[in-house]
Amino acid sequence: MPLISLVLWLPAIGALILIYGVKGDTPQAHENARWAAMWATSATFVISLFLLFGFDARDTGFQFVEEYQWLEGLTYKVGVDGLSLPFVLLTTFIMPLVIYASWGVTTRVQEYMASFLVLETLMIGVFVSLDMILFYLFFEGGLIPMFLIIGVWGGKDRIYAAFKFFLYTLLGSLLMLVAMVAMFAEAGTTDIVQLLRHTFPSETLTVAGFQIAGGMQTLLWLAFFASFAVKMPMWPVHTWLPDAHVQAPTGGSMVLAAILLKMGGYGFLRFSLPMFPVASELLTNFVFVLSCIAIVYGSLVAMMQEDIKKLIAYSSVAHMGFVTLGIFAANRQGVDGAMFQMISHGFISAALFFAVGVVYDRTHTREIRAYGGLVTRMPVYALIFMLFTMGNVGLPGTSGFVGEFLSMMGAFQVNTWAAFFAATGVILSAAYALWLYKRVIFGEIVRVELRDIRDVTPREIAVFAPLIVGTLALGVYPSLATDIFGPSVAALLESVEAQRAAADAATTFAQN
Repeated sequence: MPLISLVLWLPAIGALILIYGVKGDTPQAHENARWAAMWATSATFVISLFLLFGFDARDTGFQFVEEYQWLEGLTYKVGVDGLSLPFVLLTTFIMPLVIYASWGVTTRVQEYMASFLVLETLMIGVFVSLDMILFYLFFEGGLIPMFLIIGVWGGKDRIYAAFKFFLYTLLGSLLMLVAMVAMFAEAGTTDIVQLLRHTFPSETLTVAGFQIAGGMQTLLWLAFFASFAVKMPMWPVHTWLPDAHVQAPTGGSMVLAAILLKMGGYGFLRFSLPMFPVASELLTNFVFVLSCIAIVYGSLVAMMQEDIKKLIAYSSVAHMGFVTLGIFAANRQGVDGAMFQMISHGFISAALFFAVGVVYDRTHTREIRAYGGLVTRMPVYALIFMLFTMGNVGLPGTSGFVGEFLSMMGAFQVNTWAAFFAATGVILSAAYALWLYKRVIFGEIVRVELRDIRDVTPREIAVFAPLIVGTLALGVYPSLATDIFGPSVAALLESVEAQRAAADAATTFAQN
């Protein structure tokens, strides 16, 4: 059975059924659209579990591979390994929660739900593609439904935020397309499996009078970096993220933080580190500097925010700094930490943005100063918000601790200063997160509207519950995740070390 194709295309089929089968602008049509989207995403999640049950973590190659000739020169090839399967499962797990969290949307419901279903197919496609062109089509295609979600159902400045999101990510990816053409010219294939075995030239090049250490690998690395850095996003190409988060509807913010940001980290692990290992080593300190700035700067800016959503958005910028720090440490602890941090952030960030949406639906404001004293009116909400605040801080016992700790441990083995500045980000995150919690949950009720505010509903608890379980389960028993991606990470690093050793030997031979 073509399990991956089934998981990949089922949401898109659901979107077609929803658009052409659910007509009208009546409450009943809206209800039908919601349930159609819920059934499509839930079925996709259930089927994706068969991938997990049938996956052999000890096999570090690609599994469930499907390959068909698509067009002349273009191949439909999909599969998963230990690096991609966790993100497929994260995507299929989050999407039903996003649909349920969006149950209150009443404007153009059919189109709203269909946009999320199409987006799910495109996001899964990024993680399962084993052909470079197919990867690019899915990677760029995801911009369109997210652009619509922000631009149609977002806040008052939604058009500005949607275009900023679209242009930033599109322009960064154009360089990646140029690099892919160069890779095809060099290797003669777009098959990612074969490209991972190909050694790209790393001899020093002279371009316009400048000597480029790492040669072609460095040029290709920089082109891919331009795309993945924007997607994560890394400092200084992060400015689209706060605007997109603030203007996006709650479901859009959940998907953006939980899944879309992870495409950049996945790209680094799938392309930059294994295909251009020499360039990755040469530019490690460059990435470390940007990562540390993102961690410290993102945390300091978060402390200055007056909008809850914008504060959490800058928090995401800081937490993604730990991911790039761990990836380019290029050791077992660092890459394990980066993988774990991305999975953990998927749970915690989705929950935090939904928590903002819960109170926004009741008060229609995200201003921090508009709240206070919610613990007396929303005790269950206060408890849930506290849990995810602690997870965001990295409290031991939550999944947030494991990823940050491993990333810093990996960075410390390579650059102690990078680990030091990253550790200051942990302290700063506690400062802004606890300050936010104190202002929103404790104190006196200053607004009359808050005196009658109701606590979380059963539907909202149903959205929070799986995220709570995921955050605590991974925090207490990290092996649930590391057992899946650990062997693939080890194989990746062995390949990187072997290619770097071969490049060093070739350089030494040439000098002698």
